[in-house]
Amino acid sequence: MTINVLLIGGGGREHAIAWKLAQSPDLGSFYAAPGNPGNPGIAEHAETVELDIPDHAAVVAFCRSNAIGLVIVGPEAPLVAGLGDSLAAAGIPVFGPSAAAARLEGSKGFTKDLCTLHDIPTARYRRFDDAAAARDYVRAGGLPIVIKADGLAAGKGVTVAETRQDALAAIDACFAGDFGGPGAEVVVEEFLEGEEASLFCICDGERALFFGTAQDHKRAFDRDRGPNTGGMGAYSPALPMNDAMVRRTMREIVEPTLAGMKAAGAPFKGVLYAGLMLTDSGPKLIEYNVRFGDPECQVLMMRLESDLLPILLAAAEGDVPAVLPQWSQERALTVVMASEGYPGAYGKGTVIRNLPAASETTRIFHAGTQRDGDRLLAVGGRVLNVTATGCSVKEAARRAYEVVEAVEWDEGFWRSDIGHRAIMTESV
Repeated sequence: MTINVLLIGGGGREHAIAWKLAQSPDLGSFYAAPGNPGNPGIAEHAETVELDIPDHAAVVAFCRSNAIGLVIVGPEAPLVAGLGDSLAAAGIPVFGPSAAAARLEGSKGFTKDLCTLHDIPTARYRRFDDAAAARDYVRAGGLPIVIKADGLAAGKGVTVAETRQDALAAIDACFAGDFGGPGAEVVVEEFLEGEEASLFCICDGERALFFGTAQDHKRAFDRDRGPNTGGMGAYSPALPMNDAMVRRTMREIVEPTLAGMKAAGAPFKGVLYAGLMLTDSGPKLIEYNVRFGDPECQVLMMRLESDLLPILLAAAEGDVPAVLPQWSQERALTVVMASEGYPGAYGKGTVIRNLPAASETTRIFHAGTQRDGDRLLAVGGRVLNVTATGCSVKEAARRAYEVVEAVEWDEGFWRSDIGHRAIMTESV
């Protein structure tokens, strides 16, 4: 029996999910929203439909009219806003957490308090809803120090402040609403030394199915310089996450989190994405996301050999399979091509030419593009995810950058060093 699916979201992450879902023999009618015009990459695999996602009643009505057997919510904002609750209340299976469980991403302060309550290793922190108190705390503390906007910030609400002036400016920016609603809460954390990595799990409310690792590159420019972004590239699997580190992270971080959320009356279903710092004393949680990472999802989907659809459906129905997914032994790497000015102000409507076709080892996922007749336009900050596989990170990077160089887009920029730490490790 085939399953009709609705995919919510229109970015590069959702294009990668759509591409992988389209390979499933169990897939029936496949819809994606938003449409009109929608993501042209997603439109190659799904029928894009015009839906007002914040109108939960309209989403539910569409699902009922089209016999949708599974809704997959890609981005975090609809989950924090409770779309998963509305669908579940209507009896429609949804892959994604409830609003209460989505607080793991929606409130950094909530997650930090959960860590304290359940002895989950993380950085020392303080929460502030008053800017003056936060400034006083920073003035009295050491450097560097980390300032985080409490709510959703599209991956850009974190400042690693090397100077007191930068820390105070970050606090002012948070309370001014630069990363969310004005007057929002701020979390101030100690700075952790180590290497960052990401671990993903598919969760059914009680159990977690390990679903791979990746390493993201947040800074805008080469050598990890410039402002934080939503992600300028990634590779998978993350070289520092060996089997022992994965087991320890599951035991010390993921499993206590699931138990804690269940005890709090908010069992977690969906993707649990743990951003980690691998310190000398072991893995520590930096933050949780409640959806696939972007661009980490792109490299995960390139490596996944198992059928994605039954895994997501099982999680939505509260019964993740016990058997681990099958992964390619190849490495995967993605390079984000972004509009000049990102993550600040950038122009829209610039023309992209000469987009290379997919090959056995390379593929371009559309993140912020739009069709205008025969023209392909850049309409977002992060625009294309040029993704490749190879027997090593170095080979995957070489293939990806060959495609990047073939794209004709004068108004775009990208980092030239994605995977640089892994490539250095491979060379040792």
